Amino acid sequence: MKTFSVRTRIYSGEDSLKVLQRFRQRKIWIICDGFLATSPLLERLKQALAEDNQLSLFSDITPDPTIATVVKGIEQMQVLRPDVVIGFGGGSALDAAKAIVWFSRQQGIEIETCIAIPTTSGTGSEVTSAFVIGDPQKNIKYPLFSDEIYPDIAILDPALVATVPPAITANTGMDVLTHALEAYVSPRASDFTDALAEKAAQLVFRHLPTACRKGDCLITRGKMHNASTLAGIAFSQAGLGINHAIAHQLGGQFHIAHGLANSLLLVPVIQFNAVDNRARKRYARLAQVCGISTPQCSEQQAVNQLIHQIEQLKKQCAMPRHLAELKIDANQFAANIPAMIAATLGDVTLKTTPRAATANDIRDVIEALL
Repeated sequence: MKTFSVRTRIYSGEDSLKVLQRFRQRKIWIICDGFLATSPLLERLKQALAEDNQLSLFSDITPDPTIATVVKGIEQMQVLRPDVVIGFGGGSALDAAKAIVWFSRQQGIEIETCIAIPTTSGTGSEVTSAFVIGDPQKNIKYPLFSDEIYPDIAILDPALVATVPPAITANTGMDVLTHALEAYVSPRASDFTDALAEKAAQLVFRHLPTACRKGDCLITRGKMHNASTLAGIAFSQAGLGINHAIAHQLGGQFHIAHGLANSLLLVPVIQFNAVDNRARKRYARLAQVCGISTPQCSEQQAVNQLIHQIEQLKKQCAMPRHLAELKIDANQFAANIPAMIAATLGDVTLKTTPRAATANDIRDVIEALL
């Protein structure tokens, strides 16, 4: 038996921030990073809130939120006791907000509403039952999953992503595609998650290059925002796989941006997974649904065309396609492979990969980056 549910109420499109007007005379706590704390976007958010609310700000969020950051947030939560918590920013800010709320609730501290407002189009964190926190001492990222982690409300306003730089747009967009692909070939995939993953992949292939070239196009930005959320719902239900399991280690060990790490791994992961008959059929079907291949193609031809299209997409978005382009020392990388393999084997996302992976399999995928 499989289940499917959407726990988060989603508001999307231009001016969707107006939904915040419903909150009156509330203690509202905004969680974001230091950059957003001094940006015009935060002022836009504040202006969308009624003046009779009491606002507080927590802006100690850094990329890859750490256990220490979450603990500090919980301490402030205990003091402030807000009615509403708003996670505002990219995946790190949203994950931190969700983690702080979730752990606080374990200690009996309740809030009325948890709201997620993304300012990048990639993680899908605004609609997922997961967050990732890091341990810098061990250079490991820990993904946690629970149905209690879902935000109550997600607000997808394309104006909030109009100024995202091309490189970040590309990285986060490839994160969306990875979410869609892994959800699609997951053993837990269903007709419901398939529909979401297919649409998300279609939107990425069609709109990501334009979003990178012409970021102020709100129609395109809205499409990528929607794609991120669709893929987020899909993988939150179906799970992820070896791509994310290894990407978490690349981020933890070498601080490679998460979407970029996923992007680097996509081709060797597809090649590894496609040995499995079911996964190969699903990749081939997705290639056809996205207009990349035709019904006349064999399954392997369709998979090859999907890989080619992914490489073309990365080229169109001016993304690094090899580890050497990131100036990472090859010897240091090789020395860290055993630790990355061990952490990958313990990563929860590996549980829903379509093809069982041994330590040697993981090594082969990682070494393909060299």
